[in-house]
Amino acid sequence: MEFYSARELRNNTKSIWKELSEDNDVVITNNGKPYALMVGIPEGRFDETIRAIRQAKAIAAMDRMRKKAEKNGFMSEKEIDDVISEARKA
Repeated sequence: MEFYSARELRNNTKSIWKELSEDNDVVITNNGKPYALMVGIPEGRFDETIRAIRQAKAIAAMDRMRKKAEKNGFMSEKEIDDVISEARKA
């Protein structure tokens, strides 16, 4: 995975496309912080790639919600799993 600044993206677009064509991911930074992720898409795999990215984002969002709920005194992930396990037994 290579990191490029927004300025480098403007000035070195060709080298960044080369990185993507070699099945590498590229991180674009803004003021030194990760800002965007560029992912190469294999030919004929657009829908599959988008679906995988959306699924990963949904999983990350769910994880953040669980951590926030646990922090605020709601059930922990283990407690939720225990309740689900008990419900499946019944």
